[in-house]
Amino acid sequence: MLRLSAAGGAALTLDPVTFAHAAGDGAREGGRAPASGEETRTVRGRLPAGAPDYVYLPVEVPHGVREIAVSYRYDRPEVPPGTPGNALDIGLFDERGTALGGRGFRGWSGGFRSEFTVGAERATPGYLPGPVRRGTWHVVLGPYTVAPQGLEYEVTVTLRYGRAGETPVPVYPPQRARGRGRAWYRGDCHLHTVHSDGRRTPAQVAAAARAAGLDFLATTEHNTTSAHAAWEGLWGEDLLILCGEEVTTRNGHFLALGTDPGTFVDWRYRARDDAYERFVHTVHRADGLVVPAHPHCPFVGCRWKFGFAGADAVEVWNGPWTPDDELSLAAWDNTLVAGEDWLPATGNSDAHREPQRVGLPQTVVLAEDLSRHALLDGIRAGRSYLAESADVTLRLTAAGPRGEHAGIGERLRVRDPEDPVTVRLEVSGAPADGTARLLTDQGERHAGPVSGTGTVTWRTTASSATYVRAEIRHPAPDGGASGLPGPMAAMTNPVWLGAGRRRPD
Repeated sequence: MLRLSAAGGAALTLDPVTFAHAAGDGAREGGRAPASGEETRTVRGRLPAGAPDYVYLPVEVPHGVREIAVSYRYDRPEVPPGTPGNALDIGLFDERGTALGGRGFRGWSGGFRSEFTVGAERATPGYLPGPVRRGTWHVVLGPYTVAPQGLEYEVTVTLRYGRAGETPVPVYPPQRARGRGRAWYRGDCHLHTVHSDGRRTPAQVAAAARAAGLDFLATTEHNTTSAHAAWEGLWGEDLLILCGEEVTTRNGHFLALGTDPGTFVDWRYRARDDAYERFVHTVHRADGLVVPAHPHCPFVGCRWKFGFAGADAVEVWNGPWTPDDELSLAAWDNTLVAGEDWLPATGNSDAHREPQRVGLPQTVVLAEDLSRHALLDGIRAGRSYLAESADVTLRLTAAGPRGEHAGIGERLRVRDPEDPVTVRLEVSGAPADGTARLLTDQGERHAGPVSGTGTVTWRTTASSATYVRAEIRHPAPDGGASGLPGPMAAMTNPVWLGAGRRRPD
């Protein structure tokens, strides 16, 4: 039998799975449970096309369980070209329940793992270790896409009895590293490991970050916080690690960036469910930033549908430059003069596995020191630029006639809007045969060749441009015949010159 669930979003709950000891004396307080051994139950079912977002399988867990193990499988029938096939995600909630907000959350592996184990001493990556207490647990199934023929599934739950060990106290990354005082710090704020759908271990990601010349990174696994405590021994005075999560909803993804360690942000809602604002508050209460990720990604469930109210920045550049990044850039540029407040641009690799490069791209932040809060302050203020590697460095400034000065993310204050303004772009590490572009609310105002190291100077007035920002582009693949620019090598957030929206004061 299926029944509606109050867990949040469109959901159904299946009939519960019971075990012999859950129905006998072992289920009662003080009753005897087996000292060892295990019990297994298998549930089979079918989900039709148009199934709800989440299906909950209750599991009645008795006293004396040391570990719960879950495995599953489902069919993958052939479908016509252009028709989504079957894809089924999985996760787990404990006896504290499935209410939206995640008090009972114990882990999520999406569609990346076919089995997982949770116990007091240890848990499969993506899941949280802790006691297996008596009560109703829930395996959550997420039919991401369902073929027209439907989706046949099989879930096997094994309870292993015995004395539970101690749950280790999580060791979280420190809040600061030595750094260089007020300086530009390079980071990658969107990364995945084996704790969600990545192939690299945290140790491999940390090594790749150092090789890429990064000063900081953020751990942002899909819908789980299990990696927050997975970096012990991997940070150092040369590498700061921020905690976070990629909140992966059916209407787009956002980064909960730089949150307090252990902060879980629920994902089980769509834009229509009037829940997003609640979790924006969750992120902000945890001193983190809300950053919509790859907003124009064309894949199912990836395109951003929640709007930008409550966001602190937006990921304009995700991985190697693609047409959907070009769309994100154009949409972001429009917000710099449109009615809504502007959001600083960020760029991150979203790297999952080889050969995807950690630090391609990276966000380079002007911060007071190499600490969590200083970095987040710099990102929130737009004091940052994006680069394809640590080889590329930009410096964009605007100066007035009386010594007035502003850098990236700042506003130039001049006495008279008609005062002359000198914009200066200094570049090092530019690609061979690259192009340096200066853009304002009127579009491109300067474009010229740049290779390696160079300086571009452009003169205007504060009344002639709301802002100026810079791009360094690779040569266009078609030699410029299409009129489209080449792939991005680096770009800045704006320097404000005129009456911009939500400019820093």
